[in-house]
Amino acid sequence: MASYNKVMLMGNLVRDPELRVTPSGLSICRFTLACSRSVRSDKSENGQREETVFVDVETFGKQAEVISKHFAKGRPIFVEGRLRLNEWQTPAGEKRSKLLVVLENFVFVGSSGNGGNVSNSNQDAEKLAPNFSYEKVESSRDADVTFNGADEDVPF
Repeated sequence: MASYNKVMLMGNLVRDPELRVTPSGLSICRFTLACSRSVRSDKSENGQREETVFVDVETFGKQAEVISKHFAKGRPIFVEGRLRLNEWQTPAGEKRSKLLVVLENFVFVGSSGNGGNVSNSNQDAEKLAPNFSYEKVESSRDADVTFNGADEDVPF
């Protein structure tokens, strides 16, 4: 059975990123994105309300260091990654789980001051928000997922 695990989100950081370094020297950065959209609603004055989803994101290595250095609460970011399910057991014996995004690539999103031109001509990012500048930062590690199926196995 073929499968595909890819997530693309654009939102604002809810708080400053948290950077940790393991004893082996691996940098790990965690942050939370707030992704909002307008929804029609008859109950509000203007007929719309905002729906916000909060998504936890985790990244490693050089990307973790760059994000912790250049991002802060409220800053917009575009992320690409994959979903991962973390499962654990509380000291009381209850099973818990949490779905999060493991970051693979990200794009700086911000006011450019250059008339809204897109730097590095990232066409996908330009479609999402044409009045912002973008700088894409690729993953520094090799992809850990390989696809061994035929083109007919791709679900789209």
